[in-house]
Amino acid sequence: MGKKAQRYFSEEPEAAEIKDATQKSDGHKTGTTKPTDMRVIVVDTHKKFAPRKRHHGSVAAYGRKKQPERVEIPIDPVALMRHSRGERLDLSGVKSKFHQLKEKRKDINIEYATEQAARAEILLDGEEGYLEADEGESTTDITQKEIVDNVDITTATKHFNLALDFGPYRVRYTKNGKYLLLGGKRGHVAAFDWARKKLLCEMNVMESVHDVTWLMNHTMYAVAQKNWVHVYDSKGTELHCVKAMNRSLRLEYLPYHFLLCSAGETGFLSWIDVSIGQMVGNYGARLGRVSVMTQNPWNAVTCIGDSKGVVSMWSPTVREPLAKMLCHPLQLTALAIDPRGMHMATAGLDRKIKIWDIRQLEGPLETYHTNTAATEIDLSQRGLLALSMGNVCEVYRRNHGADEAELKPYIRQRMSGAVSGLRFCPFEDILGVGTDKGFSSLIVPGSGEPNFDTFEANPYQSRSQRVEEEVHNLLEKIPAEFISLNPNQITEVDVPSVKARLDEKVKQLTLKPPKINFEPRKRKGVSKAKLVKIKQNVKDARFREAAKEVLEQKQKILAEEESSDFIPLATKTVLDRFQTKKKKGKH
Repeated sequence: MGKKAQRYFSEEPEAAEIKDATQKSDGHKTGTTKPTDMRVIVVDTHKKFAPRKRHHGSVAAYGRKKQPERVEIPIDPVALMRHSRGERLDLSGVKSKFHQLKEKRKDINIEYATEQAARAEILLDGEEGYLEADEGESTTDITQKEIVDNVDITTATKHFNLALDFGPYRVRYTKNGKYLLLGGKRGHVAAFDWARKKLLCEMNVMESVHDVTWLMNHTMYAVAQKNWVHVYDSKGTELHCVKAMNRSLRLEYLPYHFLLCSAGETGFLSWIDVSIGQMVGNYGARLGRVSVMTQNPWNAVTCIGDSKGVVSMWSPTVREPLAKMLCHPLQLTALAIDPRGMHMATAGLDRKIKIWDIRQLEGPLETYHTNTAATEIDLSQRGLLALSMGNVCEVYRRNHGADEAELKPYIRQRMSGAVSGLRFCPFEDILGVGTDKGFSSLIVPGSGEPNFDTFEANPYQSRSQRVEEEVHNLLEKIPAEFISLNPNQITEVDVPSVKARLDEKVKQLTLKPPKINFEPRKRKGVSKAKLVKIKQNVKDARFREAAKEVLEQKQKILAEEESSDFIPLATKTVLDRFQTKKKKGKH
């Protein structure tokens, strides 16, 4: 028995071989197979085939087909602008041809990456969807029950109400939107996976709770209690008590800097590095009781609203505000910044909602009028504006450039109690509302980002991915000194300062001992020769002291060559080895 024939693409074990042999005039047999109905093709590996004919001559003699020309598919200019990283670098100030070529290559790589990112948008199949009402109707007439009845079962389970007796409640979602943290004013604290309804921990701290926030992930969270800020793990075990944060009312966490920020009744602002437990900044803002605070995700600046209608922006390393904006003539009641850090929404006692350009510190871009002053406000990832007035929660679709008269609410919901906390869930069409009587999860179509970056925030993160993310975030932690209004200034070079440092070093290296002018006072009984000798001795002593100081300064500058920020006065070349070396003196 010979060897078994090799089988490829087998789908039916009982299929048979199909062969169609034809006889050619040159006496060679050629077998052609015609697979039909996905049958098995059996290949006889022992069959001998005729040798290939060798062709001589040019490449064209082989009869190769021409490759089709590449057709450049045009890219949407709007998508290119969305992924653009700015204009090209001006090379007029670059003198070296090598560095000019290097910068040109860098610009080419940036343009290629921008084009690829714009082309890859076709793979983002998720799109946001909004409610659309029939003619003569309004989307505010659509209740949550009607939305739940007409959506899929997975989305329907995300709408629920919790009747709790320890309110009013503050609400906070994790960065990936998977976990929810609730803090009741009367001491109730609960953390759970809100989508799967899986409880992580629940407890009563037996004292008032003013605010809560997650830290690096769902394994740790901070609670602003009556006197101090306490840090707990996901099981409810107390890990630390931060007594430097006294009587705090608001908490914010800066994820890229590992900083926990708090503002208290006495007007003190505090920043603590949770990775090493060290206090970074702690000083008084001189604004009185701080009850309105948020952070700018773009530059990690802490924004505070005071009783005079002014929004001040603070950094942990500067004791004075980086900038101030007069937003309302009366006291601010709510403050929010969108996740991209482009717009800021403010609400005041003047019953107005204003949208500001937070990057340029300009505005207001839009102004909305409400019947009563808004107590809570938040902006979603897709630009929806949610606000609360008493026990009524309204969501608006911002229409840029629209008149105030055309502004209409998108969704309106009356809650069981006064609203005390308002947060949009990241990457979900969900609005979490904390009230005096508990918590409600509302479905708001079109509020969440449908396409998420797993390197930034992964809702489906596994345990090993979480551990790896923690390590990467700790290695890439940004120092608190880099917090500024414009984070792009970090990459810029302060050319005047570098030039001034270089000139100062040149001046110090070429410095010579100064001339000594000394005239001894004339005294009785001292001859003229002795006065000349005293004058010469004093001049020599002062000259030696000045020369010693100059020499020490030169040696200090030359010793800086080993440091990283040394500015060389002359470049080293391969010809330096032919220079005459100084002979060492005998000791």
